[in-house]
Amino acid sequence: MNGHTVEKIGGTSMSRFQEALDNILVGHRKGQELYNRIFVVSAYGGVTDMLLEHKKSGSPGVYGLYTGAESDWAWGDLLNKVGERMCEINTDIFEDDLNRQKADQFVRERIEGVRSCLIDLHRLCSYGHFQLDEHLITVREMLAAIGEAHSAFNTALRLQQQGINAHFIDLTGWRELDNLTLDERIKQAFSSIDLERELPIVTGYPRCKEGTMQTYDRGYSEITFSKVAVLTEAREAIIHKEYHLSSADPKVVGRDKVEPIGRTNYDVADQLSNLGMEAIHPRAAKGLRQRDIPLRVKNAFEPEHAGTLIDGNYKSDTPCVEIIAGRKGVFAIEFFEQDMVGSYGYDTQLLNILEKFKLKILAKDTNANTITHFVAGSLELIKRTTQAMKERFPSATVSVCKVAFISAIGSNMNVPGLLSNAASALAKASINILALHQSMRQVDMQFVVDEKDYESAIIYLHEHLIERCSMPAPVSLGAA
Repeated sequence: MNGHTVEKIGGTSMSRFQEALDNILVGHRKGQELYNRIFVVSAYGGVTDMLLEHKKSGSPGVYGLYTGAESDWAWGDLLNKVGERMCEINTDIFEDDLNRQKADQFVRERIEGVRSCLIDLHRLCSYGHFQLDEHLITVREMLAAIGEAHSAFNTALRLQQQGINAHFIDLTGWRELDNLTLDERIKQAFSSIDLERELPIVTGYPRCKEGTMQTYDRGYSEITFSKVAVLTEAREAIIHKEYHLSSADPKVVGRDKVEPIGRTNYDVADQLSNLGMEAIHPRAAKGLRQRDIPLRVKNAFEPEHAGTLIDGNYKSDTPCVEIIAGRKGVFAIEFFEQDMVGSYGYDTQLLNILEKFKLKILAKDTNANTITHFVAGSLELIKRTTQAMKERFPSATVSVCKVAFISAIGSNMNVPGLLSNAASALAKASINILALHQSMRQVDMQFVVDEKDYESAIIYLHEHLIERCSMPAPVSLGAA
């Protein structure tokens, strides 16, 4: 297999299904043009939040209610609502009764199958010989699989309705006894597929021996997407998002001022991922990068636009900043200990504590007697982490403050004066820089500012480092 593309459609785009049909899945294609493509699809927007937990607020879904066990039946009531919501989606997608009934029956089978498993597991654990905690990751995976299978089944069914030879590929392992690795499951699923004549629609969630969610949690669909591209030797991987990979967040800077990046490399994609603005999951990018498979990020609703191409070798001919990105809600944990001067081991022990509480480290800085980690996590975990640090080092001073991270990122930023220009732009806007970082790789600069200055910092850096350098007669960044 080669000469084909592997394409991923995210949950928000899937929720606008008719547009996804018109712009991505079918569009103006006819006959053979419809094939030599593989689609990996996510659950419809909001469904996985209902099944697991809300991705942003953390409010519990079925999984959270089941594990919390505050009410024996609260999770079952919410599971009913999930099924109802899925059937509402079916009604929006299928106008004819026959296909809508097929879609509803698929939902009922999966929902009731999972419900029976969860009831049986709860009953089994009530005897005390079995511990619920030991099975929670399996519960989480079963619930996540429902939403992914639903969207893939519907997509294949709708395409078949239009006379297209779509093939539903269910990687969720539903009612399968084989415990396969991820590679084995994908190879088995594609062993008899003829891409010249079939259009595979693949579930974003794959059940595998390694434990998909234990390893990747909710980043699993992009891992599936990457693995399918690598194992089928795709010529290009394409992600369809509801927006362009742009020079900044248009909601902050203004749609008239941002522009699609157009071209960049996987190094830049890694920096974006670190800030939570995933062009692609870093572990997914690794496989594509190692196999020299380029990644294209496209706006799902602008099909004629080429989007942004990401590969492993690209480096801008002219040094420049390509994107201004940021993250709010970052906690700076400052550890001050005068006895640290000339000593070893403090850093390792602090990292062990951070790892214990599973905090995501965005950056850190250090001097003779202070180590500051900039991390993302819940307030409860931050409190437990700082308490553990104080107990381990009673004479140290541990303080916490909430900050924002702003990064200027580019594939080639090796030019004198760029850092000073950025700092000057923030100073002119009366924005105080609390900390800053720049590595020798010259691909990003990170500015730590007060949370209240988050949007202003992005706007001013975008204006000075990108907008002024994107005029018809560009101004050298070194002289900007």
